[in-house]
Amino acid sequence: MLASKRERELLDALRQTGSGRVQDLSRSLGVTEETIRRNIRRLEDQGLVTKVHGGVYLRGWVAEASFSQRLDENPQAKRAIARKLAAMIPDGASLFLDVGSTTAYVAQALRDHRNLFVVTNSLAVAQAFSGSSQNRIFMAGGELRSHDGGAFGPEALAFVRQFRVDWAVLSAAAVDPEAGFLLHDMREAEFSREIIRCAARAVIAADATKFGRHAPIRIAEPEAFSTIVTDAAPPPDIAAMLIAAGVEIILTDGGMA
Repeated sequence: MLASKRERELLDALRQTGSGRVQDLSRSLGVTEETIRRNIRRLEDQGLVTKVHGGVYLRGWVAEASFSQRLDENPQAKRAIARKLAAMIPDGASLFLDVGSTTAYVAQALRDHRNLFVVTNSLAVAQAFSGSSQNRIFMAGGELRSHDGGAFGPEALAFVRQFRVDWAVLSAAAVDPEAGFLLHDMREAEFSREIIRCAARAVIAADATKFGRHAPIRIAEPEAFSTIVTDAAPPPDIAAMLIAAGVEIILTDGGMA
């Protein structure tokens, strides 16, 4: 876990380009170069960055597509996952929905449910339920990000801690056979951990293209999740990891992996 707000801000800055010079980071974050170097050392000890002469690299960095681009990736698979998940969630359930693109499809598939109690930090999720009076939607406050319409920050975390719900539905940028479920963004990972703590069960909604990908930030131990809903059976090494962690694998065709 990160010890300071400054380290989170440093990771957020590095996520944009994957690397940075100490001098530039000092200027953009408004702190001394020595403070930046100290934060870099701490992050390197946690395995999150690699220090080089005069700068730093974010480990495992891959530029993430925009939210609109991610919505357009594998839409048929995401809709099938969303329909499967929606069929698992009964009317009257309470749930968290995160800011992922697959989760946005889940929200659309849940629109005809009744008496849902939905908590989210995603503008896309909230908009999916707009105009419906048969479900209650609670939107987290905080800083609204322009690139994905997600609300993040201390206010959003404090908001979700007030709730105890039946389900947490989360997306993942990557599923790795060793590290488990991964994201590109530290704030998203922090938010995901918080909603996992406040939910009776946590479910990952991820299409098969996520298998074998890598992202730099682990969401939580695989054991924190009860289920993954996906459109194809995972490769043997990932399946072994999921089975060892007790994660149920549910396929969109109704079969079990």
